[in-house]
Amino acid sequence: MHSSSLGRPMPSASRRTVLRGIGGAAVLGAGIPLLSACGGSGSGSGTASDPKTVSLGSNASDAVPKKAFAEIYAAFTKQSGITVDVNTKDHNTFQEQINTYLQGTPDDVFNWFAGYRMQFFAAKGLASPIDDVWQKIGGNFPEAMKALSKGADGKYYFVPISTSLWGVFYRKSVFEKYGYEVPTTWDQLVALCKQMKKDGLVPFAFGDKDAWPALGTFDQINFRTNGYDFHVELMAGKASWTDAKVRTAFDHWAEILPYHQEGAVGRTWQDAAQTLISKKAGMYLFGSFVAQQFTNKADLDDLDFFPFPEIDSAHGQDTVEAPTDGFMLSKAPKNKDGALKLLEFLGTPEAEQIYLKSDPSLVAASNKADTSSYTPLQKKAYETIAGAKHLTQFMDRDSRPDFTSTVMQPALQKFVRDPKGVDSLLASIERQKKTIFASA
Repeated sequence: MHSSSLGRPMPSASRRTVLRGIGGAAVLGAGIPLLSACGGSGSGSGTASDPKTVSLGSNASDAVPKKAFAEIYAAFTKQSGITVDVNTKDHNTFQEQINTYLQGTPDDVFNWFAGYRMQFFAAKGLASPIDDVWQKIGGNFPEAMKALSKGADGKYYFVPISTSLWGVFYRKSVFEKYGYEVPTTWDQLVALCKQMKKDGLVPFAFGDKDAWPALGTFDQINFRTNGYDFHVELMAGKASWTDAKVRTAFDHWAEILPYHQEGAVGRTWQDAAQTLISKKAGMYLFGSFVAQQFTNKADLDDLDFFPFPEIDSAHGQDTVEAPTDGFMLSKAPKNKDGALKLLEFLGTPEAEQIYLKSDPSLVAASNKADTSSYTPLQKKAYETIAGAKHLTQFMDRDSRPDFTSTVMQPALQKFVRDPKGVDSLLASIERQKKTIFASA
């Protein structure tokens, strides 16, 4: 379990508390306080209807993002005279109870995630469209970020604030020492893996003990092999896992799996990162938050990344996995005018700049943000995201969380342990997918 504000995936359901529905509402153990709106949580009952107060449901319970958002809200209050009454809940509890929360009397505005997870609540009528806000902030964002913020009906429901990136991370000094060149095609990547192995390196660091890192590997290989449109359909349960296209993606994965660190299912992602830090591994396909493991500045300065190489020239490298966090407007906000003003402010480069000063592990979602204080790694991530034709979120944000946690995580761990028997594995995934996606 971990904060998704770093671009990591959402909390997984255990087999004891399987997530109920796309929103992630879980069967919760006794003693966990229910998520409720500010007015009903003892933090000032009735204040939500005050025209000078906007209530906000926040999942930013970790110290860094909590402080960063507090500074944004203070700046908004100074500008507008409107107070933001923040209802902060533990990050994981917020996600587990979001479905019930939104069907009750939620706060005016709430933290959530772009893409499929946002679209689900929009389609259920549990969020309000904010096209008026986007008429004012639209010029601050690239086209791919705009697409992430729209519901299936074409209306806007989401204001992005920050994003991160998944790519292939490496040490510049290692590439220089051995004379390696950054691969841009699949054949070049395979050849590089073979050369690294000859040179005594582990080509790919890999740790999947927590079961979610492999989801990111599949994402990259699938949208490079089959394109963004098919990937989105597969994640949404519309395409079949027994489609020959999916088998082709797994065949590609099986080709480079021998060049991954052995025993991955018993290794954490942090331990895998240590092999890159110690220069025992040549590459690491992971999220940009891997940089947090590089505690020595010289090591961090030596860290670089490249987008996952092209597999099919029809799709090139046009898709980037960039988990994006932001805000939505609830179904019936008590102070709608104030809430719209807050969302408009949150969509400005100014708001993003305030946030990123406090949390430099991320990059701005806006293409108008001031990047002068960015590290070279942040600048490269920012430019890569801004230049992408399509943005995905990560499997458990682009699909149902109950499907990814109870079906895909164990299935991919099984594949990593033994890549044989793919056809039966995919048939099993498809059977379970049909059952889960047919449920409420």
